[in-house]
Amino acid sequence: MSENSLHIISAYVEDASALRLRFFAENAELVDKTARTMAVSLARGGKLLFCGNGGSAADAQHLAAEFVNRFELERPPLPALALTTDSSILTAIGNDYGYDRVFAKQVQALAAPGDVVVGISTSGNSPNVLAALRAARDKGCATVGLAGRNGAIVPLCDYALLVPHERTALIQEVHITIGHLLCKLVDHYLFEAVMELGPYLEDR
Repeated sequence: MSENSLHIISAYVEDASALRLRFFAENAELVDKTARTMAVSLARGGKLLFCGNGGSAADAQHLAAEFVNRFELERPPLPALALTTDSSILTAIGNDYGYDRVFAKQVQALAAPGDVVVGISTSGNSPNVLAALRAARDKGCATVGLAGRNGAIVPLCDYALLVPHERTALIQEVHITIGHLLCKLVDHYLFEAVMELGPYLEDR
């Protein structure tokens, strides 16, 4: 291994580790509130819908799979959808209405009041993710955004989880860690500490 390659590895890992530590030191309470909102929605018969583009589309599918199958805890399947997976729907909407509507029309069709819609966009400005969150607001859903430093996504979100960095790869690495923690915390609230949800389930 050359000194240059060793430096690339160590610098990248140090930057990524520092960013992750910083984000969770500053946002642990917000992550917990987001997970609790998801758990309340699921406990009331709601579902989770995820959307994003590129690597964020992969994250949407990844997280939906963790909820439907399982994360770490053995428990019943939980209803979650990735709006990125049906090529016929995506191409039909894209062809007839434009790419900006590919997620919004699915939210209009599939979401119900009380569901949680999660938009993932490293820039915080992806037009189709923003449109999905606007549609979610219109449907009476809770809205969650995973983004970078800032963007137009923020005012559309009940919970905006912003990773303070400019590098897409590092933002995405924190996003999937956030997603895994949301899975873990939702499982905790629904199957290990359900009594903690009691006051929130009564607060309609």
